[in-house]
Amino acid sequence: MIYAKTDQRIAGYLGRALSLEFSAVQQYSTQARLAAAWGLNDAAQRFQEEAREEMEHVDRIIARMLALGLAPNASMLRPARLGNSLRDLLVEDQLLENELVRLYADAATYCTHVADHDNRHFFHKLLEEEQAHGRELAEWLARIEQPAAPGGELRATF
Repeated sequence: MIYAKTDQRIAGYLGRALSLEFSAVQQYSTQARLAAAWGLNDAAQRFQEEAREEMEHVDRIIARMLALGLAPNASMLRPARLGNSLRDLLVEDQLLENELVRLYADAATYCTHVADHDNRHFFHKLLEEEQAHGRELAEWLARIEQPAAPGGELRATF
């Protein structure tokens, strides 16, 4: 199914992206259930939203692969990384988002090198979205690490 004109390195970036994005969907979905079990309903809802956003990335990657004549195959689904607190979950999420950022930055750079402007744009857009996710997670983590105001409640949401 791979067309002769499809760059194998770009195919590799897309395959790794699909695996990582599916892993992110699994991680955020699992964390949503765990947060709900802890009674952190706002956090659970936010994790569900994150899972939906990552699933949109999965859909876009699959569409891109099909357009290039590639059979989508997420070959390395990672186990969900959990923890004993909301903070632990967010730290694990930052690690995963950082990995996605590195992958998309590498892919966009490679595409620039080989003058593949369409795929460079595709990867760069995903890079920008994952960087935004990373900033949102960092803000959320900073917010929950702030000491609660006297008589106030520590909020763990965006």
